[in-house]
Amino acid sequence: MSGFKKFLMRGNLVELAVAVVVGATFSGLVQALVADLVTPLIGAVTGGKQPDFSAYSFRINGSEFKYGDFVNHVLTFIIIAAVIYWLVVMPMNRLMGLFDRNREATEKECPECLSTIPVKARRCAFCTAELTPAPETSPA
Repeated sequence: MSGFKKFLMRGNLVELAVAVVVGATFSGLVQALVADLVTPLIGAVTGGKQPDFSAYSFRINGSEFKYGDFVNHVLTFIIIAAVIYWLVVMPMNRLMGLFDRNREATEKECPECLSTIPVKARRCAFCTAELTPAPETSPA
């Protein structure tokens, strides 16, 4: 029983469970955003009609190919991907860029092995090449 308890309390399993729950909740949020705001906006732009291609199909040798439903799903995917990109990815990239600015001031690249090392390093921790330390800057 203690092995099962250790398995359940491992950090990776708990993080994965949290990620699944947050992901499912976020999926519902994005789908509601698209269904309640973006799709009606598309309908307003196209004259009040929301696009629906589900009735489109064709037949070959008695088999019906409902390509309209596939087109609906592709459009839904593209709209959701665009919403996620503009409302999640771009703001996160901008935020990470702000954090990277602070990191760049404390790190540099080793000219020998191209590893990232502290600015004040006199020797590379990876290839042990001797480096000239960065000049000390005094506060103004």
